[in-house]
Amino acid sequence: MARRRKPEEHANHERWLVSYADFITLLFAFFVVMFSTAQADHGKAARVSESVRKALEDGQVKAVVAAILGAPDANGKGNALTQHPAVPASAPAAPPLPPPDLQVSLRSLETALRPEIEKGELRIRMQKRGLVISLSEAAFFTSGGHTVSAQAYPSIEKIARALRVLPNLVRLEGHTDAVPIHNARFQNNWELSAARSIAVLELLVSQFGVPSVRLAVAGYAETAPVESNDTPEGRAHNRRVDVVILNENGAAPEPSPGQP
Repeated sequence: MARRRKPEEHANHERWLVSYADFITLLFAFFVVMFSTAQADHGKAARVSESVRKALEDGQVKAVVAAILGAPDANGKGNALTQHPAVPASAPAAPPLPPPDLQVSLRSLETALRPEIEKGELRIRMQKRGLVISLSEAAFFTSGGHTVSAQAYPSIEKIARALRVLPNLVRLEGHTDAVPIHNARFQNNWELSAARSIAVLELLVSQFGVPSVRLAVAGYAETAPVESNDTPEGRAHNRRVDVVILNENGAAPEPSPGQP
């Protein structure tokens, strides 16, 4: 009967960890002693030394160092150095807030600005790009000028109140009729339309607290009429500044606020 061959013993390549752990333990104890001798409070130093001594006697420090260096765990599943660290599960991203319903803002502004609407001082309408509030020149500006009339401040404050509670971008668009202008202040309708937009922006920011980062200005002169320039009534409606509360479609081509 043949004898069964004794299986060969595999060499333990991690025996160096034991010596390395002892070395680290001694090095730690050395630095503790150095710390203790440098302390002016000898009572505190003695307490630290006593704590370290107890830890060394109980084997706590050696066990911790061995675990850090990669000693096999109790289940024999390898060492800590060869195992992948646990990756904490990231919290689920919060769903984006739905865009505000501008129809609600439309109804609210129609109620707040009913006197101005009935007098023909402004108009409110919904477009594909957002909610448009048209401020007429006759009620909000001096003829041929860009200064906002003081009598129009209460109306603009009502609009600013709605803008402050909305996150939407707002574009202030100046428009004129087709009659050329040339005076000491403005060379053409482009300058006049842009200046009126800027005047409304400055008022919204400085007087009524609308964040400037959400605002933009544009001047269109006579290029975007809402009615024919062949009648006095049509020209009067074309001379306006539109406060456009942009929805997602209207804001898509705009640069993001605060980005270079």
